[in-house]
Amino acid sequence: MILQFSDLISKRERVKPLDFTLDLDAFNYEGESIKAVEPVKVKGKFSFNEGLLELDVDVETVLELSCSRCLEIFSYPIHISVNERFTNNLSDEDDDIIFVDSDTIDITEIIVNNIISALPIKRLCNENCKGLCQQCGTNLNKKQCSCDNNDIDIRLAKLNDLFSK
Repeated sequence: MILQFSDLISKRERVKPLDFTLDLDAFNYEGESIKAVEPVKVKGKFSFNEGLLELDVDVETVLELSCSRCLEIFSYPIHISVNERFTNNLSDEDDDIIFVDSDTIDITEIIVNNIISALPIKRLCNENCKGLCQQCGTNLNKKQCSCDNNDIDIRLAKLNDLFSK
C-alpha cells in the first residue's frame, strides 16, 4: 500500500484511517520460505503530527512455519502493533525516525519487516515437541522408534563401563 505525505500535510484533516488487507507473497527468512495462510489485515491510522508522519497500525495474519525440531508445517498466528515515524527532513537525526526522500512510501515492506521481527527465534509446533530421532529420522511426536538413543560421548565411554559393573 502506497501512502502519500502531501495528502496529510496539505489537508485540514491530519489523520488518515487505514483498514485494508495485503495478499502477502511467500518470503524467505533464514533459509525458510514463509507464507501467509490468511491475508494480512492492517487497521489503524496514518497521521501528521509535529512535522512527522506517524504510522500506528495493528497487523493480524496467520503464517505457515516449519518446526525447528520435527520439521512439520504448522500455523503461527501474528498479532502485532506497528508504530513507525517518517520524515523527509534531513535535519532530523533521531535514529527512530525513518527518512524518506520522496512524497510516497510503500508501507508493505515496513509491515513485512515488523512481521519478521515478531517471529520466534526457535519456531516450535508445540512446547513439548520431541523432534526427530537422530539415528533414523522418525518423527518422535507420531511414533516411537526402536533406536538405541544412549548418547554417550566417546571420550566418556570408559566411565559408562565403570558404572555398569
